[in-house]
Amino acid sequence: MFDLEAICKTAKSASRIIAKAGTDDKNNALLLVADYLCDNKSEIIKANKIDLANAEENNMSPALLDRLKLTDERIEAIADGVRQVASLPDPIGEVLSMKKRPNDLLIGQVRVPMGVIGIIYESRPNVTIDTFALCFKSGNAVILRGGSDCINSNIALVKIVKEALSKTNITPDAISLIENTDREVVNSFMKMNKYLDLLIPRGGAGLINNVIQNATVPVIQTGTGNCHIYVDKSADFNKALKIIRNAKLQRLGVCNAAESLVIHKDIAEEVLPLIAADLASDDCEIRGDEAAQAISNLVVPATEEDYGTEYLAKIISAKIVDSLDEAIDHINKYSTGHSEAIITEDYSSAQRFLAEIDSACVYVNASTRFTDGFEFGFGAEIGISTQKLHARGPMGLTALTSTKFIIYGNGQIRK
Repeated sequence: MFDLEAICKTAKSASRIIAKAGTDDKNNALLLVADYLCDNKSEIIKANKIDLANAEENNMSPALLDRLKLTDERIEAIADGVRQVASLPDPIGEVLSMKKRPNDLLIGQVRVPMGVIGIIYESRPNVTIDTFALCFKSGNAVILRGGSDCINSNIALVKIVKEALSKTNITPDAISLIENTDREVVNSFMKMNKYLDLLIPRGGAGLINNVIQNATVPVIQTGTGNCHIYVDKSADFNKALKIIRNAKLQRLGVCNAAESLVIHKDIAEEVLPLIAADLASDDCEIRGDEAAQAISNLVVPATEEDYGTEYLAKIISAKIVDSLDEAIDHINKYSTGHSEAIITEDYSSAQRFLAEIDSACVYVNASTRFTDGFEFGFGAEIGISTQKLHARGPMGLTALTSTKFIIYGNGQIRK
């Protein structure tokens, strides 16, 4: 019989064991997990094929099917991510400060684990391993609640992780999976503040908003990605074409894919036809304002809603602006606070864009697709935080820690 509270209690007990684990023990366990994943690829892919077949029967979009799919190469990449996490410095026990007070009290601040971290996510089985590795290395227990679309894949992955951990001196209960896919379980899970120290939702706007509005556990918001690329009047057209193609089309169903174009009017008549033709060659539709439509017959009319939409498909919005000021205003209005880029050869424009765009990651002359824990050198990521407390952007190991003060005295009493 399914017992959510029992799962949470077990994770709480496990968190105290993991918090005491040494760096070498955690690293060796992670390396063993990576090996087990590679050695059991056929078992994982067999389970994943069941999920894929069910998803196709339910008419899942090609972009989301791609996110769900596991291959030999993707499993190897997931295992490599675990190995990279093992190679990263252990944040636990790091002394952030140590100062002596006038009364000779020595007051320090050190990094400590959060405790138990809950993850609610949708059809991305790679998240199962990425989040485990980061939570484990940072001394936390993790409870996973994936979507029903990837339940078979997740069961197989967690089983293999537990098998690997059972060969170590660290408890297999470091990872738990909620196998019940009833949506009511999510509502109960997000109120388990007696056991959970942090809750991180990863998925669409509906899931994230539900958690933010109803959780009694502290939440880190990992937002949807309506990511913009602004083509400034001084832009190098070759850079623009290359970056836009990569940001939009390299992988559709990800939160760091570009969904919106903003183009300066001074170069729009030259560059927009090139961009439109390039995207159209891959059947990508551009939905633009009247100015964009007048420049290219490949641009179809946009609605107000288009400028705020995360498509996760071969669609992108386009807006022609009169100035950098208007571009910044437009982006800040419609952005989800994820990732934005400017393509420019003008230093002052680049610096203004960096300073005035209010998003977690802001790029100059590079694709938004780099907003990723692996690309940032974190080994993997727990998510992309679009809020400002207590983490922002790709969340690596330190984002999964808290701090505590340690005080050394010699008999002092307060007067």
